Amino acid sequence: MSTLDIDSAAPGDGSVTPLTRVEETVNAIREDIVSGVLTPGTKLAVEHLRKRYGVGSSTIRESLSLLLPDGLVTARGQRGFAVAPISLDDLQDISSTRILLETHALRESIATGDDDWEAGIVATFHRLAKAQEAVDNRLDGAAAEWEIRNQQFHDATTAACGSRWVLHMLDMLFHHTQRYRRMALTDRSVPRDVHAEHTALMEATLARDADTACDVAAMHIQRTTDVLSLLHGAGEARTG
Repeated sequence: MSTLDIDSAAPGDGSVTPLTRVEETVNAIREDIVSGVLTPGTKLAVEHLRKRYGVGSSTIRESLSLLLPDGLVTARGQRGFAVAPISLDDLQDISSTRILLETHALRESIATGDDDWEAGIVATFHRLAKAQEAVDNRLDGAAAEWEIRNQQFHDATTAACGSRWVLHMLDMLFHHTQRYRRMALTDRSVPRDVHAEHTALMEATLARDADTACDVAAMHIQRTTDVLSLLHGAGEARTG
């Protein structure tokens, strides 16, 4: 997990690393992007963001520059910055790449993970289950908390893969899928038992059943794309 993540706690660890002002601003902008407060294509005017987040112009510019490599923000030459666009094709590309990397990391972790790795999975799953209950009960702030716990759980399952580059790429892809996943999480028109999917992933991983765990992980990631495709089709039918 990168130093700019929303929650700096390690999997299974209750500690939190203090954030700098730039890190706090990066996380605040990222959260507003993934939650849809800053919509795709929106121009990110420095003066507006300075007032919104209560920081200086240099902090805003540095924060936007740090978000560029992740692709959540795009640069428009001399016209400044904008929120990156979204599309179903982009989501499918992200999902396919994430499946490729996450199943690899999961398989390697199952082969080499120790007792501490297993404990991290159990601890983060417990926190995720609590966050899922809050989402199901439609509590305020539940979606944002669920995203943090969801990433911590997935990070825990792949933490023993041994490749910092694979983990870095997974972290970047996870931030991209947050924008899409948040829509699938809050729209209940397509039935889905996300908790059951996570439970199946945890059980297969702890059982060291790599083939089943990778199949479950791939299905779980692809399911978000499938749900959003259905929601997009329904939306077009309503407005067409």
